[in-house]
Amino acid sequence: MRAVRYHGNRDVRIDDIPEPMCLPGFVKIAPEWCGICGSDVHEYLVGPETIPSVGEPHPITGETVPIVLGHEYAGTVVEVGEGVLGVKAGDKVAVEPIIRDNDCPTCTSGHYNLCPQLGFHGLSGYGGGLAEYSVVPGYMVHVLPDNIPTDVAALIEPLAVGWHAAKMADLRGGESVLIVGAGPIGLVTLLAVKAQGAGRVVVVELTATRKRKAAELGADLVLDPNIDDVAAVLAAEFPQGVDVAFDAGGNARTIELALASVRPRGQVVNIALWEHPVEFDMFSMLFKESNLTASCAYCNDHTEVIEALAAGTIDVAPLITGRISFDEIVTGGIEELMNNRDAHVKIIVHP
Repeated sequence: MRAVRYHGNRDVRIDDIPEPMCLPGFVKIAPEWCGICGSDVHEYLVGPETIPSVGEPHPITGETVPIVLGHEYAGTVVEVGEGVLGVKAGDKVAVEPIIRDNDCPTCTSGHYNLCPQLGFHGLSGYGGGLAEYSVVPGYMVHVLPDNIPTDVAALIEPLAVGWHAAKMADLRGGESVLIVGAGPIGLVTLLAVKAQGAGRVVVVELTATRKRKAAELGADLVLDPNIDDVAAVLAAEFPQGVDVAFDAGGNARTIELALASVRPRGQVVNIALWEHPVEFDMFSMLFKESNLTASCAYCNDHTEVIEALAAGTIDVAPLITGRISFDEIVTGGIEELMNNRDAHVKIIVHP
Protein backbone atom coordinates (compact mmCIF):
# COMPACT_ATOMS: atom_id res chain seq x y z
CA MET A 1 0.00 0.00 0.00
CA ARG A 2 1.02 3.64 -0.35
CA ALA A 3 1.94 5.57 2.79
CA VAL A 4 3.47 8.94 3.65
CA ARG A 5 6.56 8.29 5.75
CA TYR A 6 8.92 10.54 7.66
CA HIS A 7 12.54 9.54 7.06
CA GLY A 8 14.25 12.52 8.65
CA ASN A 9 14.75 16.27 8.55
CA ARG A 10 13.04 17.64 5.39
CA ASP A 11 12.68 14.09 4.13
CA VAL A 12 9.07 12.94 3.74
CA ARG A 13 8.32 10.36 1.05
CA ILE A 14 5.43 8.42 -0.42
CA ASP A 15 6.53 4.80 0.04
CA ASP A 16 5.10 1.45 -0.98
CA ILE A 17 4.97 -0.65 2.20
CA PRO A 18 3.20 -3.87 3.28
CA GLU A 19 -0.45 -3.55 4.23
CA PRO A 20 -0.78 -3.87 8.03
CA MET A 21 -2.48 -6.87 9.63
CA CYS A 22 -5.34 -6.47 12.11
CA LEU A 23 -4.23 -8.19 15.31
CA PRO A 24 -6.37 -9.00 18.38
CA GLY A 25 -7.32 -5.83 20.22
CA PHE A 26 -6.82 -3.68 17.13
CA VAL A 27 -9.04 -2.12 14.46
CA LYS A 28 -8.12 -1.72 10.77
CA ILE A 29 -9.25 1.52 9.18
CA ALA A 30 -9.22 2.90 5.64
CA PRO A 31 -8.45 6.59 6.28
CA GLU A 32 -10.48 9.05 4.22
CA TRP A 33 -9.23 12.42 5.43
CA CYS A 34 -6.18 13.32 7.53
CA GLY A 35 -5.14 16.76 8.72
CA ILE A 36 -1.60 18.10 8.62
CA CYS A 37 -0.71 19.21 12.13
CA GLY A 38 1.75 21.90 13.17
CA SER A 39 3.72 19.14 14.87
CA ASP A 40 4.12 17.41 11.49
CA VAL A 41 5.52 20.63 10.05
CA HIS A 42 7.77 21.06 13.08
CA GLU A 43 9.18 17.54 12.68
CA TYR A 44 9.79 18.20 8.99
CA LEU A 45 11.72 21.36 9.81
CA VAL A 46 13.75 20.45 12.89
CA GLY A 47 13.03 16.79 13.75
CA PRO A 48 13.15 14.07 14.61
CA GLU A 49 12.05 15.15 18.10
CA THR A 50 8.75 13.52 19.01
CA ILE A 51 9.38 11.01 16.24
CA PRO A 52 11.80 8.35 17.57
CA SER A 53 15.27 8.43 16.04
CA VAL A 54 17.27 5.41 14.94
CA GLY A 55 18.60 3.68 18.06
CA GLU A 56 15.96 5.30 20.28
CA PRO A 57 12.73 3.36 19.67
CA HIS A 58 9.49 4.41 21.30
CA PRO A 59 9.09 2.29 24.46
CA ILE A 60 5.61 1.04 23.53
CA THR A 61 5.64 0.75 19.74
CA GLY A 62 9.32 -0.21 19.48
CA GLU A 63 9.51 1.80 16.26
CA THR A 64 11.95 4.37 14.86
CA VAL A 65 12.15 6.28 11.61
CA PRO A 66 10.83 5.82 9.01
CA ILE A 67 7.41 6.44 10.57
CA VAL A 68 4.05 6.64 8.78
CA LEU A 69 2.69 10.14 9.48
CA GLY A 70 -0.82 11.32 10.30
CA HIS A 71 -2.59 11.59 13.64
CA GLU A 72 -5.60 13.80 12.81
CA TYR A 73 -7.80 11.46 10.82
CA ALA A 74 -11.07 9.67 10.24
CA GLY A 75 -12.17 6.87 7.96
CA THR A 76 -14.07 3.60 7.57
CA VAL A 77 -13.50 0.42 9.58
CA VAL A 78 -12.58 -2.52 7.34
CA GLU A 79 -11.75 -5.14 9.98
CA VAL A 80 -12.11 -5.57 13.74
CA GLY A 81 -9.66 -7.66 15.75
CA GLU A 82 -10.66 -10.21 18.36
CA GLY A 83 -11.71 -8.69 21.68
CA VAL A 84 -12.72 -5.24 20.39
CA LEU A 85 -16.32 -4.33 21.20
CA GLY A 86 -18.61 -1.51 20.12
CA VAL A 87 -17.29 -1.14 16.57
CA LYS A 88 -17.88 -3.09 13.36
CA ALA A 89 -16.76 -3.13 9.74
CA GLY A 90 -18.36 -0.29 7.81
CA ASP A 91 -18.48 2.13 10.75
CA LYS A 92 -17.22 5.65 10.18
CA VAL A 93 -14.75 6.45 12.95
CA ALA A 94 -12.40 9.11 14.27
CA VAL A 95 -9.10 8.20 15.91
CA GLU A 96 -7.92 9.43 19.32
CA PRO A 97 -4.20 8.89 18.71
CA ILE A 98 -2.69 8.85 22.20
CA ILE A 99 -0.39 5.88 22.76
CA ARG A 100 -0.13 4.97 26.44
CA ASP A 101 0.75 1.97 28.59
CA ASN A 102 -2.66 1.86 30.35
CA ASP A 103 -1.20 0.49 33.61
CA CYS A 104 0.96 3.26 35.11
CA PRO A 105 -0.40 5.40 38.01
CA THR A 106 -1.38 8.28 35.74
CA CYS A 107 -3.23 6.01 33.31
CA THR A 108 -5.03 4.06 36.00
CA SER A 109 -6.05 7.30 37.73
CA GLY A 110 -7.70 8.45 34.50
CA HIS A 111 -5.04 10.92 33.31
CA TYR A 112 -3.72 8.89 30.41
CA ASN A 113 -2.61 12.02 28.54
CA LEU A 114 0.16 12.32 31.15
CA CYS A 115 1.49 8.77 30.77
CA PRO A 116 5.30 8.73 31.17
CA GLN A 117 5.47 6.65 27.98
CA LEU A 118 3.13 8.98 26.08
CA GLY A 119 3.26 8.80 22.31
CA PHE A 120 1.06 9.62 19.35
CA HIS A 121 -0.10 7.29 16.64
CA GLY A 122 1.34 8.74 13.45
CA LEU A 123 4.35 10.24 15.23
CA SER A 124 5.57 7.48 17.53
CA GLY A 125 4.64 4.46 15.44
CA TYR A 126 1.77 2.01 14.84
CA GLY A 127 1.31 3.45 11.33
CA GLY A 128 -0.48 6.78 10.88
CA GLY A 129 -3.48 8.04 8.97
CA LEU A 130 -1.54 9.15 5.89
CA ALA A 131 -1.79 5.68 4.43
CA GLU A 132 -4.27 3.54 2.52
CA TYR A 133 -4.79 1.47 5.67
CA SER A 134 -4.09 2.08 9.34
CA VAL A 135 -4.32 -0.31 12.30
CA VAL A 136 -4.97 1.17 15.75
CA PRO A 137 -5.64 -0.17 19.27
CA GLY A 138 -9.37 -0.49 19.90
CA TYR A 139 -9.29 2.15 22.64
CA MET A 140 -8.41 4.79 20.05
CA VAL A 141 -11.57 4.33 17.97
CA HIS A 142 -14.64 6.56 18.26
CA VAL A 143 -17.67 5.69 16.13
CA LEU A 144 -19.17 8.72 14.38
CA PRO A 145 -22.85 9.67 14.12
CA ASP A 146 -24.22 9.70 10.58
CA ASN A 147 -24.30 13.51 10.43
CA ILE A 148 -20.55 13.99 10.91
CA PRO A 149 -18.65 13.48 7.61
CA THR A 150 -15.09 12.23 7.72
CA ASP A 151 -13.55 15.47 6.43
CA VAL A 152 -15.01 17.32 9.42
CA ALA A 153 -14.15 14.38 11.69
CA ALA A 154 -10.47 14.76 10.77
CA LEU A 155 -10.58 17.93 12.88
CA ILE A 156 -11.95 16.19 15.98
CA GLU A 157 -8.41 15.57 17.25
CA PRO A 158 -7.29 19.23 17.25
CA LEU A 159 -10.72 20.31 18.46
CA ALA A 160 -10.31 17.97 21.44
CA VAL A 161 -7.10 19.86 22.32
CA GLY A 162 -9.05 23.11 22.55
CA TRP A 163 -11.92 21.42 24.36
CA HIS A 164 -9.58 20.01 26.99
CA ALA A 165 -7.92 23.42 27.46
CA ALA A 166 -11.29 25.08 27.92
CA LYS A 167 -12.20 22.51 30.57
CA MET A 168 -8.86 23.12 32.31
CA ALA A 169 -9.95 26.77 32.67
CA ASP A 170 -13.07 25.60 34.54
CA LEU A 171 -15.31 28.15 32.83
CA ARG A 172 -18.38 28.88 34.91
CA GLY A 173 -20.41 30.71 32.27
CA GLY A 174 -20.18 34.30 31.12
CA GLU A 175 -16.50 34.69 31.93
CA SER A 176 -14.34 36.91 29.73
CA VAL A 177 -11.61 35.16 27.75
CA LEU A 178 -8.44 36.22 25.95
CA ILE A 179 -6.85 33.89 23.38
CA VAL A 180 -3.35 34.88 22.28
CA GLY A 181 -2.69 33.33 18.88
CA ALA A 182 -5.26 32.22 16.30
CA GLY A 183 -3.52 29.33 14.65
CA PRO A 184 -5.45 26.04 14.45
CA ILE A 185 -5.23 25.43 18.21
CA GLY A 186 -6.15 28.98 19.13
CA LEU A 187 -9.17 28.82 16.83
CA VAL A 188 -10.44 25.48 18.12
CA THR A 189 -10.03 26.86 21.64
CA LEU A 190 -12.20 29.79 20.57
CA LEU A 191 -14.88 27.34 19.40
CA ALA A 192 -14.57 25.33 22.61
CA VAL A 193 -14.84 28.24 25.05
CA LYS A 194 -17.86 29.62 23.20
CA ALA A 195 -19.52 26.20 23.36
CA GLN A 196 -18.70 25.90 27.07
CA GLY A 197 -20.36 29.18 27.98
CA ALA A 198 -17.70 31.91 27.80
CA GLY A 199 -18.82 35.51 27.73
CA ARG A 200 -16.83 38.04 25.70
CA VAL A 201 -13.89 36.51 23.86
CA VAL A 202 -10.93 38.53 22.57
CA VAL A 203 -8.41 37.05 20.13
CA VAL A 204 -4.95 38.49 19.44
CA GLU A 205 -3.46 37.52 16.07
CA LEU A 206 -1.15 38.92 13.38
CA THR A 207 -2.14 37.18 10.13
CA ALA A 208 -5.05 38.35 7.98
CA THR A 209 -6.66 34.96 7.25
CA ARG A 210 -6.60 33.88 10.88
CA LYS A 211 -7.91 37.22 12.11
CA ARG A 212 -10.79 36.88 9.68
CA LYS A 213 -11.45 33.29 10.78
CA ALA A 214 -11.47 34.32 14.44
CA ALA A 215 -14.16 36.91 13.72
CA GLU A 216 -16.17 34.43 11.64
CA LEU A 217 -16.03 31.85 14.43
CA GLY A 218 -17.42 34.16 17.07
CA ALA A 219 -14.64 36.29 18.57
CA ASP A 220 -16.16 39.47 19.96
CA LEU A 221 -12.97 41.45 19.41
CA VAL A 222 -9.89 40.67 17.28
CA LEU A 223 -6.72 42.66 17.91
CA ASP A 224 -3.55 42.86 15.83
CA PRO A 225 -0.35 43.85 17.74
CA ASN A 226 1.00 45.43 14.55
CA ILE A 227 -1.98 47.76 14.39
CA ASP A 228 -3.56 47.94 17.84
CA ASP A 229 -2.22 48.92 21.25
CA VAL A 230 -3.35 45.59 22.66
CA ALA A 231 -2.60 46.37 26.31
CA ALA A 232 -4.43 49.70 26.14
CA VAL A 233 -7.49 48.25 24.44
CA LEU A 234 -7.71 45.38 26.92
CA ALA A 235 -7.34 47.78 29.85
CA ALA A 236 -10.17 49.91 28.50
CA GLU A 237 -12.45 46.95 27.76
CA PHE A 238 -11.66 44.99 30.95
CA PRO A 239 -10.47 47.39 33.68
CA GLN A 240 -9.92 44.55 36.18
CA GLY A 241 -8.53 42.20 33.54
CA VAL A 242 -10.04 39.21 31.76
CA ASP A 243 -11.11 36.17 33.74
CA VAL A 244 -9.16 33.64 31.67
CA ALA A 245 -6.30 33.94 29.17
CA PHE A 246 -5.03 31.18 26.87
CA ASP A 247 -1.53 31.28 25.42
CA ALA A 248 -1.63 29.57 22.03
CA GLY A 249 1.44 31.40 20.75
CA GLY A 250 4.26 29.86 22.74
CA ASN A 251 6.81 32.65 23.07
CA ALA A 252 7.91 35.19 25.65
CA ARG A 253 5.69 37.98 24.34
CA THR A 254 2.53 35.86 24.23
CA ILE A 255 2.87 34.46 27.76
CA GLU A 256 3.71 37.93 29.10
CA LEU A 257 0.58 39.34 27.47
CA ALA A 258 -1.57 36.53 28.87
CA LEU A 259 -0.21 36.99 32.38
CA ALA A 260 -0.52 40.78 32.25
CA SER A 261 -4.10 40.66 30.97
CA VAL A 262 -5.86 38.55 33.60
CA ARG A 263 -7.68 39.98 36.59
CA PRO A 264 -6.55 39.36 40.19
CA ARG A 265 -6.90 35.62 40.86
CA GLY A 266 -7.44 35.11 37.15
CA GLN A 267 -6.43 32.01 35.20
CA VAL A 268 -3.80 31.58 32.47
CA VAL A 269 -3.77 28.32 30.50
CA ASN A 270 -0.84 27.42 28.27
CA ILE A 271 -1.77 25.30 25.24
CA ALA A 272 1.22 26.12 23.06
CA LEU A 273 4.12 23.86 22.17
CA TRP A 274 7.35 25.67 23.05
CA GLU A 275 10.55 25.42 21.05
CA HIS A 276 12.70 27.18 23.66
CA PRO A 277 12.64 27.86 27.42
CA VAL A 278 11.29 31.27 28.36
CA GLU A 279 11.72 33.73 31.20
CA PHE A 280 8.86 35.81 32.58
CA ASP A 281 8.27 38.12 35.52
CA MET A 282 6.88 36.14 38.47
CA PHE A 283 5.81 39.41 40.10
CA SER A 284 3.13 39.68 37.39
CA MET A 285 1.60 36.60 39.02
CA LEU A 286 2.50 37.22 42.65
CA PHE A 287 0.70 40.51 43.15
CA LYS A 288 -2.47 39.23 41.50
CA GLU A 289 -2.37 35.67 42.86
CA SER A 290 -3.03 34.59 39.30
CA ASN A 291 -2.94 30.94 38.39
CA LEU A 292 -0.78 29.59 35.55
CA THR A 293 -1.50 26.06 34.37
CA ALA A 294 -0.99 24.01 31.22
CA SER A 295 -3.17 21.77 29.10
CA CYS A 296 -1.71 18.65 27.45
CA ALA A 297 -3.57 17.20 24.46
CA TYR A 298 -6.86 15.66 25.64
CA CYS A 299 -8.21 13.04 28.01
CA ASN A 300 -11.76 11.67 27.87
CA ASP A 301 -12.76 14.61 25.67
CA HIS A 302 -13.49 13.01 22.29
CA THR A 303 -16.98 11.83 23.19
CA GLU A 304 -18.01 15.33 24.30
CA VAL A 305 -16.50 16.88 21.17
CA ILE A 306 -18.33 14.42 18.91
CA GLU A 307 -21.60 15.15 20.72
CA ALA A 308 -21.07 18.91 20.28
CA LEU A 309 -20.38 18.49 16.56
CA ALA A 310 -23.37 16.21 16.07
CA ALA A 311 -25.65 18.68 17.87
CA GLY A 312 -24.41 21.59 15.75
CA THR A 313 -23.03 23.40 18.79
CA ILE A 314 -19.67 23.65 17.02
CA ASP A 315 -18.83 23.88 13.31
CA VAL A 316 -15.19 23.21 12.40
CA ALA A 317 -15.70 23.07 8.63
CA PRO A 318 -14.63 26.75 8.18
CA LEU A 319 -11.17 25.82 9.48
CA ILE A 320 -10.49 23.68 6.39
CA THR A 321 -8.59 25.91 3.97
CA GLY A 322 -7.10 23.27 1.67
CA ARG A 323 -7.76 19.75 0.39
CA ILE A 324 -4.99 17.78 -1.29
CA SER A 325 -4.00 14.25 -2.33
CA PHE A 326 -1.07 12.13 -1.15
CA ASP A 327 0.96 13.19 -4.15
CA GLU A 328 0.84 16.82 -3.01
CA ILE A 329 1.78 16.15 0.61
CA VAL A 330 5.16 17.90 0.64
CA THR A 331 4.80 20.85 -1.74
CA GLY A 332 1.04 21.34 -1.45
CA GLY A 333 0.79 20.45 2.22
CA ILE A 334 3.77 20.71 4.55
CA GLU A 335 5.71 23.33 2.59
CA GLU A 336 2.52 25.22 1.74
CA LEU A 337 1.87 25.60 5.46
CA MET A 338 5.47 26.72 5.96
CA ASN A 339 5.62 29.21 3.11
CA ASN A 340 2.04 30.46 2.82
CA ARG A 341 0.97 30.50 6.45
CA ASP A 342 -1.21 33.57 6.04
CA ALA A 343 -3.54 31.72 3.66
CA HIS A 344 -4.23 28.62 5.73
CA VAL A 345 -5.61 27.22 8.93
CA LYS A 346 -5.95 23.49 8.22
CA ILE A 347 -5.02 21.47 5.13
CA ILE A 348 -6.52 17.98 4.97
CA VAL A 349 -5.29 15.08 2.85
CA HIS A 350 -7.17 12.33 1.01
CA PRO A 351 -5.38 9.06 0.12
